Amino acid sequence: TLSTARKTGFDRNKIIFEVTEQEQVVSQEFLVEVFEAYRKEGFRTAIDDFGAGYAGLNLLADFQPDILKIDMKLIRDINHNKVKQTLVRSIQQISEELGIQLIAEGIETEDEYKYLRDSGITLMQGYFFQKPMLEAFQDINFP
Repeated sequence: TLSTARKTGFDRNKIIFEVTEQEQVVSQEFLVEVFEAYRKEGFRTAIDDFGAGYAGLNLLADFQPDILKIDMKLIRDINHNKVKQTLVRSIQQISEELGIQLIAEGIETEDEYKYLRDSGITLMQGYFFQKPMLEAFQDINFP
């Protein structure tokens, strides 16, 4: 990826190296080294499915990515689940204090969207906005 970006002049800041929190990480130290090397090359870094696994907070203690993507299981029905609301608020506070961009994944209902929007989360993705389609476009539900 780096070699191709160099050859083509592709803006490396548009490349995101992403690891899911659930991935089997044999060596967290090695993963941190990879994150740091990619960042030095201009790549952005992300932890996907944050909150779904067990390594997220430990990984954050060693390395702060550019982006945290909150797992969809924490988002589902958040508008009437106090425990999920508390957990997402905590993740939001952590990301703000560490200067990490936050994305909520898996928004499927207008109520989930409105709760997150009213909570100050500005970046979201999910079927509520657009379902994936190969070689096709449809109107985007952008409230």
